[in-house]
Amino acid sequence: MWDIEQARKGVVTRVLQGDGMASLEQRRAAFDNAGFTEPLGTLIKKVALQAHTVTDGDISAVQASGLSQDQVFELVVCAAIGQASRQLDSALAALEAATEKE
Repeated sequence: MWDIEQARKGVVTRVLQGDGMASLEQRRAAFDNAGFTEPLGTLIKKVALQAHTVTDGDISAVQASGLSQDQVFELVVCAAIGQASRQLDSALAALEAATEKE
């Protein structure tokens, strides 16, 4: 059986520190959902909190601001993985708290 936490750390390390078109700072900010000006801030926030509301217009606006398609893709992936990591951490903390009470 493989270690899910090890796999998770590997994915996070790869998206934040691996080769890419977006800068390491941009990827970290997207992962943390913090520190972007518009229109990128809107896209990252939507990906993290309401992914179903992302539109072609959101992507086009970010590309029009000067980012390449590859950079936008990488930042969207970082935002999604960052939010998933926060949600997993919260769920594991809640599970631990619930089992300690028993």
